[in-house]
Amino acid sequence: MNEAAERAALHVIRLDHKRLASVTTAMLDFVRILGEGGPAPDPIVLRAMLYYIREYPEQFHHPMEDRFLFAALRNRTDEFDDVLDELHREHIEGEARLRGLEHALTRFELKGKAAVSGLRTLMEQYVDFCAHHRRVEETMILPAAQRFLSDADWAHFDAAVENRSDPFREATFEGESLESLYRLIANAVPAVAETHRDA
Repeated sequence: MNEAAERAALHVIRLDHKRLASVTTAMLDFVRILGEGGPAPDPIVLRAMLYYIREYPEQFHHPMEDRFLFAALRNRTDEFDDVLDELHREHIEGEARLRGLEHALTRFELKGKAAVSGLRTLMEQYVDFCAHHRRVEETMILPAAQRFLSDADWAHFDAAVENRSDPFREATFEGESLESLYRLIANAVPAVAETHRDA
Protein backbone atom coordinates (compact mmCIF):
# COMPACT_ATOMS: atom_id res chain seq x y z
CA MET A 1 0.00 0.00 0.00
CA ASN A 2 1.59 3.31 -1.01
CA GLU A 3 1.50 6.36 1.20
CA ALA A 4 -1.08 8.14 -0.93
CA ALA A 5 -3.49 5.25 -0.41
CA GLU A 6 -2.51 4.60 3.20
CA ARG A 7 -5.16 4.48 5.88
CA ALA A 8 -5.41 7.77 7.77
CA ALA A 9 -4.68 6.07 11.09
CA LEU A 10 -1.55 4.33 9.75
CA HIS A 11 -0.31 7.59 8.27
CA VAL A 12 -0.76 9.37 11.61
CA ILE A 13 1.03 6.63 13.56
CA ARG A 14 4.00 6.62 11.19
CA LEU A 15 4.17 10.42 11.15
CA ASP A 16 4.02 10.51 14.96
CA HIS A 17 6.86 7.98 15.08
CA LYS A 18 9.01 10.09 12.74
CA ARG A 19 8.38 13.20 14.83
CA LEU A 20 9.15 11.41 18.08
CA ALA A 21 12.37 10.02 16.58
CA SER A 22 13.41 13.54 15.51
CA VAL A 23 12.68 15.00 18.94
CA THR A 24 14.39 12.23 20.92
CA THR A 25 17.45 12.40 18.66
CA ALA A 26 17.61 16.14 19.27
CA MET A 27 17.29 15.58 23.02
CA LEU A 28 20.17 13.12 22.93
CA ASP A 29 22.27 15.61 20.93
CA PHE A 30 21.50 18.20 23.60
CA VAL A 31 22.76 16.10 26.51
CA ARG A 32 25.82 14.95 24.57
CA ILE A 33 26.76 18.59 23.99
CA LEU A 34 26.40 19.15 27.73
CA GLY A 35 28.63 16.16 28.43
CA GLU A 36 31.32 17.45 26.07
CA GLY A 37 31.40 20.76 27.90
CA GLY A 38 30.67 22.83 24.82
CA PRO A 39 28.25 25.71 24.59
CA ALA A 40 24.72 24.34 24.83
CA PRO A 41 21.29 25.82 24.29
CA ASP A 42 19.27 26.97 27.28
CA PRO A 43 17.88 23.96 29.24
CA ILE A 44 14.39 25.28 28.43
CA VAL A 45 14.96 23.80 24.94
CA LEU A 46 15.16 20.30 26.42
CA ARG A 47 12.29 20.99 28.78
CA ALA A 48 10.16 22.11 25.83
CA MET A 49 10.84 18.84 24.00
CA LEU A 50 10.02 16.81 27.10
CA TYR A 51 6.84 18.84 27.40
CA TYR A 52 5.94 17.99 23.79
CA ILE A 53 6.39 14.27 24.48
CA ARG A 54 4.22 14.46 27.58
CA GLU A 55 1.51 16.54 25.92
CA TYR A 56 1.14 14.66 22.63
CA PRO A 57 2.71 11.18 22.41
CA GLU A 58 1.93 10.34 26.05
CA GLN A 59 -1.54 11.95 26.13
CA PHE A 60 -2.78 10.99 22.67
CA HIS A 61 -0.56 8.71 20.60
CA HIS A 62 -0.06 5.86 23.06
CA PRO A 63 -3.66 5.85 24.38
CA MET A 64 -4.85 5.86 20.74
CA GLU A 65 -2.75 2.77 19.99
CA ASP A 66 -3.96 0.98 23.13
CA ARG A 67 -7.63 1.84 22.65
CA PHE A 68 -8.01 1.42 18.90
CA LEU A 69 -5.09 -0.37 17.23
CA PHE A 70 -4.20 -2.90 19.90
CA ALA A 71 -7.81 -3.58 20.91
CA ALA A 72 -8.95 -4.11 17.31
CA LEU A 73 -6.06 -6.46 16.60
CA ARG A 74 -6.81 -8.49 19.74
CA ASN A 75 -10.42 -8.83 18.58
CA ARG A 76 -9.29 -10.27 15.23
CA THR A 77 -6.47 -12.61 16.30
CA ASP A 78 -4.65 -13.82 19.41
CA GLU A 79 -1.42 -14.32 17.45
CA PHE A 80 0.11 -11.09 18.74
CA ASP A 81 -1.28 -10.97 22.28
CA ASP A 82 2.12 -11.40 23.96
CA VAL A 83 3.65 -8.64 21.84
CA LEU A 84 0.69 -6.33 22.48
CA ASP A 85 0.91 -7.01 26.22
CA GLU A 86 4.58 -6.00 26.17
CA LEU A 87 3.91 -2.88 24.09
CA HIS A 88 1.17 -1.82 26.50
CA ARG A 89 3.55 -2.30 29.45
CA GLU A 90 6.10 -0.19 27.59
CA HIS A 91 3.54 2.61 27.19
CA ILE A 92 3.24 2.67 30.98
CA GLU A 93 6.99 2.36 31.47
CA GLY A 94 7.62 5.16 28.97
CA GLU A 95 5.68 7.60 31.09
CA ALA A 96 7.77 6.64 34.14
CA ARG A 97 10.99 7.02 32.14
CA LEU A 98 9.86 10.45 30.94
CA ARG A 99 9.18 11.51 34.51
CA GLY A 100 12.68 10.35 35.41
CA LEU A 101 14.12 12.51 32.64
CA GLU A 102 12.18 15.53 33.86
CA HIS A 103 13.58 15.00 37.36
CA ALA A 104 17.11 14.53 35.97
CA LEU A 105 16.81 17.78 34.04
CA THR A 106 15.71 19.56 37.22
CA ARG A 107 18.77 18.15 39.02
CA PHE A 108 20.97 19.48 36.20
CA GLU A 109 19.37 22.91 36.47
CA LEU A 110 20.07 22.92 40.21
CA LYS A 111 23.50 21.23 40.33
CA GLY A 112 25.03 21.93 36.92
CA LYS A 113 27.83 19.73 35.55
CA ALA A 114 27.70 17.29 38.47
CA ALA A 115 24.31 16.06 37.21
CA VAL A 116 25.16 15.81 33.49
CA SER A 117 26.30 12.18 33.55
CA GLY A 118 23.09 10.96 35.14
CA LEU A 119 20.97 12.95 32.71
CA ARG A 120 22.90 11.61 29.73
CA THR A 121 22.62 7.98 30.89
CA LEU A 122 18.86 8.25 31.37
CA MET A 123 18.48 9.98 28.01
CA GLU A 124 20.48 7.32 26.15
CA GLN A 125 18.36 4.61 27.77
CA TYR A 126 15.14 6.45 26.93
CA VAL A 127 16.06 7.00 23.27
CA ASP A 128 17.02 3.32 22.86
CA PHE A 129 13.80 2.28 24.60
CA CYS A 130 11.66 4.45 22.29
CA ALA A 131 13.47 3.28 19.16
CA HIS A 132 12.95 -0.38 20.05
CA HIS A 133 9.29 0.23 20.84
CA ARG A 134 8.66 1.94 17.50
CA ARG A 135 10.55 -0.76 15.63
CA VAL A 136 8.37 -3.54 17.07
CA GLU A 137 5.20 -1.63 16.23
CA GLU A 138 6.31 -0.86 12.69
CA THR A 139 7.70 -4.29 11.80
CA MET A 140 5.13 -6.48 13.56
CA ILE A 141 1.96 -4.68 14.65
CA LEU A 142 1.26 -2.33 11.73
CA PRO A 143 1.69 -5.11 9.12
CA ALA A 144 -0.53 -7.36 11.26
CA ALA A 145 -3.18 -4.65 11.43
CA GLN A 146 -3.15 -4.37 7.65
CA ARG A 147 -3.68 -8.12 7.43
CA PHE A 148 -6.36 -8.62 10.06
CA LEU A 149 -8.38 -5.44 10.64
CA SER A 150 -11.70 -5.06 8.82
CA ASP A 151 -12.92 -2.00 6.94
CA ALA A 152 -15.18 -1.25 9.91
CA ASP A 153 -12.18 -1.42 12.27
CA TRP A 154 -10.28 1.03 10.07
CA ALA A 155 -13.23 3.39 9.77
CA HIS A 156 -13.49 3.55 13.57
CA PHE A 157 -9.73 4.05 13.94
CA ASP A 158 -9.52 6.65 11.16
CA ALA A 159 -12.36 8.65 12.73
CA ALA A 160 -10.48 8.71 16.04
CA VAL A 161 -7.28 10.12 14.54
CA GLU A 162 -9.15 12.69 12.47
CA ASN A 163 -10.59 14.14 15.68
CA ARG A 164 -7.24 14.39 17.42
CA SER A 165 -5.90 17.68 18.75
CA ASP A 166 -2.36 17.80 17.36
CA PRO A 167 -0.47 21.09 17.86
CA PHE A 168 2.02 19.98 15.19
CA ARG A 169 -0.42 18.81 12.52
CA GLU A 170 1.42 20.66 9.74
CA ALA A 171 4.98 20.07 10.94
CA THR A 172 7.30 17.30 9.75
CA PHE A 173 10.14 17.80 12.31
CA GLU A 174 12.60 16.69 9.63
CA GLY A 175 15.99 18.39 9.52
CA GLU A 176 15.20 20.65 12.45
CA SER A 177 17.95 22.06 14.68
CA LEU A 178 17.58 22.16 18.46
CA GLU A 179 16.68 25.85 18.36
CA SER A 180 14.18 25.51 15.53
CA LEU A 181 12.55 22.53 17.24
CA TYR A 182 12.26 24.60 20.38
CA ARG A 183 10.70 27.53 18.50
CA LEU A 184 8.23 25.19 16.82
CA ILE A 185 7.23 23.66 20.15
CA ALA A 186 7.13 26.98 22.01
CA ASN A 187 4.90 28.53 19.34
CA ALA A 188 2.51 25.58 19.44
CA VAL A 189 2.50 25.16 23.23
CA PRO A 190 2.03 28.60 24.82
CA ALA A 191 2.82 27.32 28.31
CA VAL A 192 6.38 26.59 27.21
CA ALA A 193 6.79 30.02 25.67
CA GLU A 194 5.51 31.60 28.91
CA THR A 195 8.03 29.56 30.92
CA HIS A 196 10.84 30.80 28.70
CA ARG A 197 9.78 34.44 29.03
CA ASP A 198 9.53 34.13 32.80
CA ALA A 199 12.92 32.42 33.16
